[in-house]
Order: sequence, then C-alpha cells, then structure tokens
Amino acid sequence: MDHQHKVDLMRRNLLLGSAALGVAACIPPVFAASGGISATINPAATRPPISPMIYGGFIEHIGNLINHSLWSETLDDRKFYYGVLAERDRKPEDRRGAMGFMEKWVAIGPVSAIALDTERAWVGEHSPVVTVDGSEERGMVQHGLALKSDTPYDGRIVLWADPGVTVTVRLVRGDGGRTLSTRVRASSQWQTQRFRFDPGVDTTDARLEIVGQGRGRFGVGAVSLMPADNVRGFRADTVALMKQMNCHILRMPGGNFISAHDWENSIGDPDKRPPILDPVWNAVQPNDVGVDELLQLCELIECEPFWCVNTGFGDPRSGAQLLEYVNGGADTEWGAKRAANGRSKPYGVKYWAVGNEMYGHWQYGHMARDQYTVKHNMFVDAMRKVDPDIYIVAPGGFVDEMTTGQGIFIEGQPQVHVGSDRDWAYGMFKDSWGRFDALGTHAYPPGGKRFDLATGKLVDVNQTLNEWVHQMPDRIRTMVDAWEQYKKHFPELEKGSVKVFFDEWAFHFEDDLKGALAIAAAFHEFFRHTDFIAMAGFTMATGWLNFDRTRSQISIKGRMFQFYQERFGTVPVVVNGNSPTPAPKYPVGGDQPSINTGGDTYPLDVSAALTADDRTLAVAVVNGTEAPHSFSLALQGFRPRAAGRCWKFSGPGPDATNPLGEPERVGARESTFDASAGSLTIAPASVEIYHFERA
Repeated sequence: MDHQHKVDLMRRNLLLGSAALGVAACIPPVFAASGGISATINPAATRPPISPMIYGGFIEHIGNLINHSLWSETLDDRKFYYGVLAERDRKPEDRRGAMGFMEKWVAIGPVSAIALDTERAWVGEHSPVVTVDGSEERGMVQHGLALKSDTPYDGRIVLWADPGVTVTVRLVRGDGGRTLSTRVRASSQWQTQRFRFDPGVDTTDARLEIVGQGRGRFGVGAVSLMPADNVRGFRADTVALMKQMNCHILRMPGGNFISAHDWENSIGDPDKRPPILDPVWNAVQPNDVGVDELLQLCELIECEPFWCVNTGFGDPRSGAQLLEYVNGGADTEWGAKRAANGRSKPYGVKYWAVGNEMYGHWQYGHMARDQYTVKHNMFVDAMRKVDPDIYIVAPGGFVDEMTTGQGIFIEGQPQVHVGSDRDWAYGMFKDSWGRFDALGTHAYPPGGKRFDLATGKLVDVNQTLNEWVHQMPDRIRTMVDAWEQYKKHFPELEKGSVKVFFDEWAFHFEDDLKGALAIAAAFHEFFRHTDFIAMAGFTMATGWLNFDRTRSQISIKGRMFQFYQERFGTVPVVVNGNSPTPAPKYPVGGDQPSINTGGDTYPLDVSAALTADDRTLAVAVVNGTEAPHSFSLALQGFRPRAAGRCWKFSGPGPDATNPLGEPERVGARESTFDASAGSLTIAPASVEIYHFERA
C-alpha cells in the first residue's frame, strides 16, 4: 500500500478566492439550458438506497498503527521481546520502518549485569534478570515517552526480587522538572504491583526507569503505563473522534497481517499474551489489542464489527473455534473461555471475512485457486455449524485486481481474462457458490501512474488534477466492468443476492485537499452502483484522524467522510447531462475502465440523492479542476423552496493541509443560495453539496 507518487498537476493561479460560492437552482418542471454544461435530475429515477456501510473502515495491525493511534499504552516492548540493549536504537526514516519501530529498553549500569531468563520467563521466550552488587543502581530505562499534563498515569509491573534487593520505578519528566519515583514491593515469586504517577507536563521526551539496589537479583516480566483517562485501554481522545466519525462497519484485524496471526495469542490476561514477531510486516506485536479489545472498540464507537479470519496459515477448526469464542454461549467450550476472560455475553458478530487476498502470491498460505476454494468451503462449513446466521465475505480477486498486480503476474501475459485459470473470482463463483454472501475486492491505485497492458508494468503519466482525482473512481469502475462480465457467466448474479464488499480501498495516503476530492469522486462512483456494492472499507480507518502519541484531530479525509454522511442523501437519483467524460486514452482493461468516470457533466462530477424522508434533494458536485465551472440544472417533478442551503468543502489550494494542532484551513462552510437562479457555479478544487427542500 506504499504507493506514494507525486504528480505534475499542471497547476496554479487558483481562482478560489474570486469564484462565486454558488448560486444555484432549478425551476419546475424543466429548466432549458441555453448552452454549456447542463444537468437534468428526475427524483423519480432512483437507484437502490446507499448502504451506510459504504462509509465503513478497515484497520490492520501494521506495525504500531493501532498501538500508537487508538491504544493508550505509553510503553513499547513492554514484555521485553528485545530484552535490554546496551544503547538506544535510532528510529528509521522510511515510513514502513518507522511504522514498526519500537523504543527498546536500555541498560542502566553495565549491560553485562542483565541476563535473559528462558527457564523462568513470565511471558514469551525470556524475561530480563538484573544482578546488583551494592556498588550502583542497575536496571533498565525506556526513553522517548509521550505524556500529557491533564491526567495521571497508572502503571503496573510484574516482578520478583531476592530478599536483599529493593526495586524502584521512576518517571523522569524530560523537561528538567522533578522526577517521580515509587518503591515497589517484590517477593521471590512473580507478583503484579501497581503504581500511579501524575507528571503534570506535556512532553515527548520522558523516560521510565526500573532500578534495583542492594545485593542479589531481580526479574521483570511486564510493565505498563497508561493515562488514567483511558477507556478500556483505548485513548479517550481518539476513541471519541472515532465515534464522531459514525463508522458503520469496521473490518479488522487484517489485512495481510491476519494470514500469519494466531488469534489465541491475543486473548486472556494481556500481561501473559506473548509478544510475537509478525512476519508479514516484520514488526513485533505485543498482542495487547486482541479479539476482545477490538470488538469492544466497536461497541465503544457504536460500529458493526467485520472480523477477518486467517485462512492462510490457519485451519477450519481454528476458524470455527474463533467464531465460537466470539459468538458462542457461555455454555460452549470457547464461549466459556471468553466468559472466563471477563465477557459472558456473546459479541454477536454477523460479518466475517473468510480470508484476505488469498489470490496474492504475497499472502502467507497462498495456494492455487482450485485448492483454495476447497479450503474456503471447509472453513465456511465448519463455521456455519457454529453459527448458521453469519454473513460470509470471500476474497474476490476480480480480473482488474489480478491484472494490475493484485494477483499472480506471468511475463508476457499481464492481462487476466474473465473465465481464465487466473481469474480468482471466477473460481469462487464456480466452486464455492452458496458458501459466501459477498465477494471482497481491494484497490490501491498509485497516483500519477497507469498499468501498461503490453508490458505489465506501471508507467508514469502526466495528468490534469481532474484525471488524478478520478483514478480511484476509475478503479471502482474497472471492477464494475468485470461484474458485468461475470453476470454473463453466472446469471444468478442478476438476482442481486450476492454483493460486492469493496472492503479495502485508498488513494493517495497524504492528508490534503486533493486527496479529499478523490474520496468524494469515489463516493459518487459507489453511489452509481448501489445495486451490488454493499460495503466499502477505507484504508486505514485511522486515516480519518491526524494524531501523535498524545494529540489528535479529525483529518481532512475524515472531514470528507463526515461531509457526505451528514449532508448527502440516502436514495441515489440518476443525473443526466450533456457533457460526457472523454473517451479512454488507453486500451480498456487492467486499471482502465470501459468508460471514464465522472458522469455526463464533465469536467464536473455531479451526484444526487434524496433524503430518507423524501423531503430534500441533495446535489453534490466535485470540481477536480483548478478553475471555476458553471452548469445549468433542471429538476423534473420536484418543486423546491425558493431558498436552499449550501456547504462548500474547500481550501487554499489542492495541496493544502490541516497540520495537527493548528486552525483548519481545509473544511466545509455553510451558506444559503437562491434555488430559482437556474445554475450553479462551483469553485475550483472543491466539493459542494446543495440542499433543495420540497416546497
């Protein structure tokens, strides 16, 4: 997913400040355009309602993505996977390396005085044991702790010590202020002791020291330090923001991560869960944010959980046991274990992704399609014996994914055709029909590049801003093209009982205005296909937030999700226009759809929807260009009130950002407009939503 490519957007000289905010309107029954771009909307020409799950999210344990955003633990490597080092590691500068970086424990005193005990380890493969000889303090320290001033911090330590050793825990603020310390009791057996510090400072450079004095040895098994305002272990600030996001469904905990993950390592006493090196992302996971924690996160933010099952290195029995742990009664074998872990009531998870991207050669446990469909069927049969009412989403592997690098590349044969042996979705339809309710599909188009069908490689392209903005919707449309072909091979699809979950999608991982425009254009393409696209999971859901270890705010991407959820309607209405998008520049296939996206109001992208009460028609317009554009608007059979409301989502320019902790420069502002003016004028690089109220 690390496709970060800057593109020449052929820009500047924005007219944002001089463009009219938008006089808008319609006159019944039809407004006749006098020239230029025109659009006609007939509110009687509706599509199936927009599923609220279109505004869903996806999170994955990629390094510390979850641990450092949603989880409140201040310490890294709190169960000593890396032991204790002689000196502090340097944080990698590359994004992938930085995401998996952990602060390690560093020796206080000679590192030779610290051994790793593998016979009496508290958790994992070893626990550090410190020998003190009365000459000096010895122990360990972790640097680089981020603290906030408005809450105390609750800690715990699992330790043992010889009778002649005293152990002290110190919090050094890092600003030259006073050091907080507490002596913790210890016996010859492992015990958990708790402590509290109130640092009263905002810092990113505090450190926690654990030192012993006297003569003898002491061992440390696990340490934790969390802000006292945490909510079931989660950060109070980021959880509150996630609840504001009104995420309707959250896919988790993978992603590629899931195929080498043993869920049993992530249940029970957090201090006894072993830290594991995740081979997928080459990062250590403490397993603190496990099954129960993630499902309880969904309860906290009032979101439907969508759990992904390991069909890589996992087996059908493990999948069925996981389902029983989650949904089984307390009188079942695994439901009883859940109850013993503190949760008597079943979670009642309905949506289950059985496998992730199993069509991909990068996926741990990948196998040939015709073998995998057998494995999929075994998983589903075993799981539905536990709970027959679950909703199953299978890994799709549509031909557009399989062609553009999401599948197995064969030199000289880059394009995968429907019905071929490399068409994964075709195999799922053929061999696993009846054992899924939806197929999942994923897309991460790299900005400023296209897939060359002749060479099978990505090549750089010069794009206008509008072309760049529509790369993500174009990838949605390539999947739609594939779906239309699948319906010819499998006519049962016409009945609509099988859906598509676009459960991983993202474009341009930077948080700026132009990325938000691409999100809006993607929504418009989803809205055009509500007959079978039932869910979308934005990667990553944490991208809705800007955050560091103590601060957070809703990101520009998050604001765009809120913008549509709060201002757009729920019943899509067909928009017709007189200005179709240009014909495709490149051969159709791969990442090139048969028809470029954006509709018939080019260069604008117009979408419309009625509210659930049928009282309001919302018209959303994406202007992915750097000039203002006007268009005539005609409404048929809909008489609006004279005054309407308008919201404009814009900023100083396409690259504008909202840095953490600074006033927002990009966002939405509200105004009113004349609903009888007969035209709309849309500001450059903006998204505008107009409400027409029935008279």
